[in-house]
Amino acid sequence: MKKQNVINNIKWVIVSLLIFLFAYMLQINLSVPLFLLSLILYFKFSFPRVNQKSYTLLNLTLLFVLILAISFFIIRQGWSVFLIPFCLVPMLATMLFNELAVSLLITLACAITISSLAPGNFYLFLLFLTNGVISIILLREVRQRNAISKAGLVIGLSQAVTLFFLRGFNLDNFNPYLILIANGIASSIIAAGLLPIFEYLFNTTTNISLLEMTDFRNPILQRMMIEAPGTYHHSLVVGNLSEAASQVVCAHALLARAGAYYHDIGKIFKPEYFSENQDITGSKHDNLSATISKMVIMNHVKEGVELAKKQRLNWRLIDFIQQHHGTSLVYYFYRRALENLENEQEVEEEGFRYPGPKPNTRETAIVLLADSVEAATRALKEPGHANIEELVHKVINNKFIDGQLDQCDLTLKDLEKISAVFIRILSGIYHNRVTYPEGPK
Repeated sequence: MKKQNVINNIKWVIVSLLIFLFAYMLQINLSVPLFLLSLILYFKFSFPRVNQKSYTLLNLTLLFVLILAISFFIIRQGWSVFLIPFCLVPMLATMLFNELAVSLLITLACAITISSLAPGNFYLFLLFLTNGVISIILLREVRQRNAISKAGLVIGLSQAVTLFFLRGFNLDNFNPYLILIANGIASSIIAAGLLPIFEYLFNTTTNISLLEMTDFRNPILQRMMIEAPGTYHHSLVVGNLSEAASQVVCAHALLARAGAYYHDIGKIFKPEYFSENQDITGSKHDNLSATISKMVIMNHVKEGVELAKKQRLNWRLIDFIQQHHGTSLVYYFYRRALENLENEQEVEEEGFRYPGPKPNTRETAIVLLADSVEAATRALKEPGHANIEELVHKVINNKFIDGQLDQCDLTLKDLEKISAVFIRILSGIYHNRVTYPEGPK
């Protein structure tokens, strides 16, 4: 919490310093802020499904005034307007927020504002907007840093081609075209360099950093592989299920896979108490009461969050650890507690439920479902296709009826698509195998 307050203070100081410059420029044309306000209101009410946890108005403002300050400085110095690294904003917005609607909004706002400050407004607006949209398209699924540089070259050429169509080719002056090509390349280099800084300031993760977190050489994953191998394998399967399911419902597939890899890291501390890591000769819970067993099982969520914070994992991954059980009932030990009732004892169902919270995004909800169906399928005695199909529908239906999906925006149609993906993948993993005849000795 203290770290986040420091980050917010830094951002407010930067915005406050730049806002004085912005206020001076607003004296030129007050129609610009009015138009921007209209855009924000339209966006807020027209795109309710956009994940608002991925961005804040402060973050958008910081990007906006940053490019505005650079543009104002270049224009006041009398330099060429083609030196303005406009595509820097859509590049950073696309990679940081991973929301195309948000990137398009800030690109449109910056294009209108900057073109109103410079001569040749209409041509500049078209140049900035067109290549801003191209930047968004090129970087919408970027996962490698070298892809940013390649996109920069394409954007530079695109800017030169756009200028050619807008103004025609001037044989006497090649400079604007060369400047725009260099501008695109420079913007990509600056974006790649600034990306870690903005990730820290905005407390977010990009596809690039998520991909780095899924590297199996990560210390936490390495520790899980050695100390809790069953949980490690379970997490890999849940990751594959979650990524495939996220793709069919247009969720953030890479985020779901990364979250699935880390959702059970709390089991590292007591791996022998979880069935996937237990010896076939017996269970650690045989000599424990149902209440104690329940506390050990449920505690892996709390211990996982503490480990994640200690290792400074991003809050988006911590959400998966906290929410991958929601407020589900630890059914096995609840039933065991009911069977061992003595005299007039009472067993409260709420005491055997995880503390939550329930999943509040599509990605965390998908991991909850994938975690449940994988564990249930692993326990099937006859994992044929028909049995797996029936089990998957039963598990998902139970989670839906129990209210675990109430706070996310998955629809019934989405759940049907997710079920189909789970059935296909799990049938391929846990299908019945042919018994091979023994050869002659």
